[in-house]
Amino acid sequence: MSGNPLTGKALLQKVKELSDQPRREKARQCGYYTTSKSGDVRVNLTEFYDALLGAQGVILNPDSAKDGRGREPTYRVSVHKNGQIVIGSTYTEEMGLKPGDEFEIKLGYKHIKLNKLNEDGEVVDED
Repeated sequence: MSGNPLTGKALLQKVKELSDQPRREKARQCGYYTTSKSGDVRVNLTEFYDALLGAQGVILNPDSAKDGRGREPTYRVSVHKNGQIVIGSTYTEEMGLKPGDEFEIKLGYKHIKLNKLNEDGEVVDED
């Protein structure tokens, strides 16, 4: 017997709700466990972590995510000489972004956060 594992936004929301719990308990409550015939519960942390990464858009099997030139996405970018940062089509396609989509830029101490805007200019589903 196993749990009914959460995925995607439901998984991320549940993990936030369980922020005060140990990682094994988070995984168990999110459905990442199996129960033996004798009733012993075994938590599947690897599957839990894989699902968390997947829910955040990180692909662990890059073979299926090569761009048109056969390169694998690296989830790393560098600043060009002109000061621009380019995010490739592999990433924008994976996120379902279309030409003309707009974002609000929020600058942190050592990070940049992009929040997608809807047609009314309001942030869509900010974390």
